[in-house]
Amino acid sequence: MKNLERYYVNNNSTYNPGYHHEVHTEEHANELNISSKTYLGYYNNCFGAVDKAKEIYRDADGCAICCSMCHKG
Repeated sequence: MKNLERYYVNNNSTYNPGYHHEVHTEEHANELNISSKTYLGYYNNCFGAVDKAKEIYRDADGCAICCSMCHKG
């Protein structure tokens, strides 16, 4: 079983090619120096994190790098 990870959604939708609010793991959000983000919680995969992010931003999507299973484009 995969360890739980912390997930965040980027509050700024302009820093990615799809112009949507991307969900990132904590590690990747820190690597990208995302300063405006909302904590989503601990999840064992990106699916629950993206669902939670969609409660905040309807256009939320998984990051192509750290949440590739949840990335729709």
